[in-house]
Amino acid sequence: MFTGIIEALGKITDITKDQENTIFTVESPISHELKIDQSLAHNGVCLTVTHIDGQKHQVVAIHETLQKTNLGDWTVGDVVNLERSMPSHGRFDGHIVQGHVDQIGECINVQDEQGSWRFTFEYDASTKNFTVEKGSICVNGASLTVVDDAKGQFSVAIIPYTYENTNFHKIKKGTKINLEFDILGKYIQKLKTLDL
Repeated sequence: MFTGIIEALGKITDITKDQENTIFTVESPISHELKIDQSLAHNGVCLTVTHIDGQKHQVVAIHETLQKTNLGDWTVGDVVNLERSMPSHGRFDGHIVQGHVDQIGECINVQDEQGSWRFTFEYDASTKNFTVEKGSICVNGASLTVVDDAKGQFSVAIIPYTYENTNFHKIKKGTKINLEFDILGKYIQKLKTLDL
């Protein structure tokens, strides 16, 4: 389980295909602290660390992960958000994040608000995912508060610290992003469909 509080930025240094899988090599300031078989969120996607070499680590994405996330679009040099799983004795600063991306969204607008930035994203509403105003959303692994929402879209406000210390400074109109919707909302939606 994660909280959506980004710990570090990583840089993709190598991408290798292995049958239907893709192996990503990531350089980061926390790579040397990781352990083999550890869960680590990369842009909100929970991946298992398979190899560590100094300031670099490797993770493997299977075909399904590549289809449901933006990992298939990554290229060498891309910057990704990193978060280790939450320790049981840690503070819960964000919201419950599983590292299981629900779908890909797209940035449709970035507005400079003189001290913050408002990012607007759209997504396929036919999946029955939804946001609520002032609720939680996870964008590329970052726990954020929804400013406003409409069917198939929502916006978030990004403060300078978040802008500089996550890959939000790389997001522009047309950028594909990973979305994990609030788990509580997903359970409520599921309950509505059950005949209990």
